[in-house]
Amino acid sequence: MARTFAMIKPDAVQSGHAGKIIAHIQQAGFTILGMKLTQISLAQAQKFYEVHKERGFYGELVEFMSSGPSVVLALQADNAVGLWRETIGATDPAEAAEGTIRKLYAENKGRNAVHGSDSDENADIEIAFFFAGTELVGG
Repeated sequence: MARTFAMIKPDAVQSGHAGKIIAHIQQAGFTILGMKLTQISLAQAQKFYEVHKERGFYGELVEFMSSGPSVVLALQADNAVGLWRETIGATDPAEAAEGTIRKLYAENKGRNAVHGSDSDENADIEIAFFFAGTELVGG
């Protein structure tokens, strides 16, 4: 079994979709190893998204991500990263497949409801960013 990191972003929490997204995660076959509601500070958002620092959308992204509460999750499943990417759909909800989280709950490309790790290595880094090992169960 592999792990991945997921985040329900401030737009989806604010619009009341967090519970539906968590249900979607479980129905997709993931085991939740850790989950918490958190408000990411601007400094945390800057560090978390540092890989995008040189890109034009970085400032808007970190401001948005620190604008309200998010739900962070450590998930487990076979091929967790690939399965999560498939479950959430394309970054732009207009391009996302029917039934994916972003097709169902995202507002637009910038307010796209959820974050997902793009590799096993980044999943481990992102899980460790938000969770101490003692905060994870099972797995």
